[in-house]
Amino acid sequence: MLFSKIAVLGLGKVGTLAATLLHESGFKVVAYDARAPRDPLPFLTETADLKSPSELRKALGSAEAVLSCLPYHLNAEVARIAHGSGLHYFDLTEDVPTTKAIIEMSASAKGLMAPQCGLAPGFVGIVGADLARQFDHCRSIRMRVGALPRNPTGLMGYAFNWSPEGVVNEYLNDCEVIEEGKKKLVSPMEWIETLYIDGVRLEAFTTSGGLGTMCDTYLGKVDNIDYKTIRYPGHVQLMNFFFHELLMRERRELAGQILTYAKPPVDDDIVYVHVAAEGTVNGGLRRKEFVRAYHPIEAGGARRTAISWTTSASVVSVIEMVRDGALPPKGFLRQEDIPLAPYLKTTTGQLFLGGTK
Repeated sequence: MLFSKIAVLGLGKVGTLAATLLHESGFKVVAYDARAPRDPLPFLTETADLKSPSELRKALGSAEAVLSCLPYHLNAEVARIAHGSGLHYFDLTEDVPTTKAIIEMSASAKGLMAPQCGLAPGFVGIVGADLARQFDHCRSIRMRVGALPRNPTGLMGYAFNWSPEGVVNEYLNDCEVIEEGKKKLVSPMEWIETLYIDGVRLEAFTTSGGLGTMCDTYLGKVDNIDYKTIRYPGHVQLMNFFFHELLMRERRELAGQILTYAKPPVDDDIVYVHVAAEGTVNGGLRRKEFVRAYHPIEAGGARRTAISWTTSASVVSVIEMVRDGALPPKGFLRQEDIPLAPYLKTTTGQLFLGGTK
């Protein structure tokens, strides 16, 4: 099912850029948001109550595919409508229950159901799977990603350039891992480690959702898999104090409001990606790494933050591959099944070959 008409839901920074990149890649884009955009955009926009199932059905009526850039808790309903209409479905969610619901739908889908197409889960899983394929036997895949202010201030060393709902979700929900060949759930904000990228000292700790479906895919094949979020040193200790000692874990919405008010977004950010795999090649033990520090770039006619362009480019590259017949036309798409080399050759995927300075 090749296609060209796509509806984009949500015109925040990521949604606006994703729609722009889709437009530049030859798609016929109609984007929907509760409010009209302030500035002119190169594609058609409409206002709609995207919390309303009836308005969602109306918005998707003439589309062949839909990309949801909405908060994670709205995606299950969008996916149900897309499934019922036979549309291709894409989203950026890291939410595990939402993804499990979409996997169930995909068994009877007429189009492709592709959640988790952002940076993590998403791009990082594509990279991790590519490294794993380079071994005769892969014993571990370790994936770390962090979206940070380039010039941090304060003890927290953070700015909320990403959804506060998503961040709180990741910090509080249990985390899937494979440890010594067994699939487990472990607590978030644990397994704290130190790492360095370009000489910068960082910390990483467990968070929920970043692995996508990789634990199911690699169970029995890879002995150890985990995902961690990267932050500046000291961050995780403060977050454990905030959520657990002050009991803000019981008031998630308020927690997101407090954190965003204290640490608003910044324009000068940096996205760290550190993926490492270990295994055997011709009987010898080897380690392979993919380590990058992505910076703001010019994309879609304007300067874009690192987190907005890496997330937008992640999903648009996948959508290009589906349109061009390089990925399956229906069913469920696992990020780890997407080959890295052709992904990076798409119009949008080529952004990942730069953006590091």
